Amino acid sequence: MFRSVFSKFVLAFAAIIFVSFAMLSALITAVFSSYATEERNGELSWAVDSAASLVEVWIADGDRETLSDFLAVSSEDVSSVLDRISENRSDLSLFLTDENGSVLIESGISVNEAFSVEREVLDEILRSEGPYLSEGTLGGVFENLSFYAAVPIKNGEKVIGYAVSAVSNSAENAMIGALNRTIIMSSLWVMLAALVAAYFISDYMTKPLKNMVGASKKFAKGQFDERVPIVGKNEISELSAAFNDMAESLDNLEKMRNTFLSNVAHDLRTPMTSISGFIDGIKSGAIPPEKQDYYLDIISKEIHRLSRLVSQILELSRYESGKIKFTSSSFDICEMARLILISFEQKIEGKKLDVEFDADEDSLAVFADKDAIYQIFYNLCDNAIKFSNEGSAFRIKIVSLEGKVAVSVFNEGIGISKEDLPHVFDRFYKSDKSRGMDKTGFGIGLYIAKTVVDAHGERISVDSVEGEYCEFSFTLKKSKK
Repeated sequence: MFRSVFSKFVLAFAAIIFVSFAMLSALITAVFSSYATEERNGELSWAVDSAASLVEVWIADGDRETLSDFLAVSSEDVSSVLDRISENRSDLSLFLTDENGSVLIESGISVNEAFSVEREVLDEILRSEGPYLSEGTLGGVFENLSFYAAVPIKNGEKVIGYAVSAVSNSAENAMIGALNRTIIMSSLWVMLAALVAAYFISDYMTKPLKNMVGASKKFAKGQFDERVPIVGKNEISELSAAFNDMAESLDNLEKMRNTFLSNVAHDLRTPMTSISGFIDGIKSGAIPPEKQDYYLDIISKEIHRLSRLVSQILELSRYESGKIKFTSSSFDICEMARLILISFEQKIEGKKLDVEFDADEDSLAVFADKDAIYQIFYNLCDNAIKFSNEGSAFRIKIVSLEGKVAVSVFNEGIGISKEDLPHVFDRFYKSDKSRGMDKTGFGIGLYIAKTVVDAHGERISVDSVEGEYCEFSFTLKKSKK
């Protein structure tokens, strides 16, 4: 029942509110009870102290030794005084007892004069340094439990009676009960409002998550076109945006994968058809002997092209599986650049390119995997020459930086469009314009280049203006040797 984030959130919210108001109710009740107890005890103590003091003064001025004898002649005066003392509180009962606890006179709320204060209570009163404060019925003197205060009345050193003041605890209990009911009702209304708010808040928070779950299930089925709505500007909206970015990447990757498979299938089928046709022609005699060498050369070139395709696919697989381990060593990047330029001499002359080699020093040692760097350097130069305009500029620049060496390959040609620029290092990506000129590429060379550079902890970037120029740059760690 409470498995979903939504239900758990609402339940937790309700529990927190309930516990908070329970603690608040307990605190308010405790504070009120403490205050009421302090006020009540003060009034009870004042009443018995006042009554006992007046009676002791009157007895000391007269010739009566016991409280009973004194009340026999002065009961009306004592009753009047007790009435004035007890009138400060409507529910106060004030009475005097003899030394044995029997009620002699009372004022305020009536008490049961047929009962006497218990002996154990009288002993406690005598032992108390101030007014004795407690709760009980005093042996039946009160019909209900009452809070009371009591002090002894003395004639000199002799105890001749006791003054007792009391209030029923029912009034205080009723007040505390009313306070609790008020707090509970207020808490219920606040809890109801809070739960309604929690419902909408949790629904607002969990709805994007539910949308993501639904979209994820579609992703599992290969449907990457689902997107989640982005509402507001908070962590949830940021998560939704990140989810949509991931979905966009998956969608693009799926499209590129499909395109790649289509290209590979086409690139495999076309040369294989040509190879099969030429071989059948030679075998059948349709191709005369004097032209067989020409067509055998074509078959050889197509086979080499197929071999390169298979090699690149296997290489991509090894990179993605992490099976390729890089072994760094110190080598001269300037010397490597010169060797690469020499290897492209025929292609450069064929396009009549204006070559510029610009290096800060004749020799710059870097620390990296030599074979891997040669491969990406060669591929970048190969692409630059391939997409250069005839008679345009082609430049290799090597710059010494603080602890690093920056290498850039520049050419003037078709360039890369703004739409294609963010994707040039993606797997299987191949722009439409480059596809028209690049008959042998498969859209994984630049992805491998970025993988190699990233594995060295360096960065590779591209800067281009469509129809004007393109420049690829990467950095390498400078060798300490």
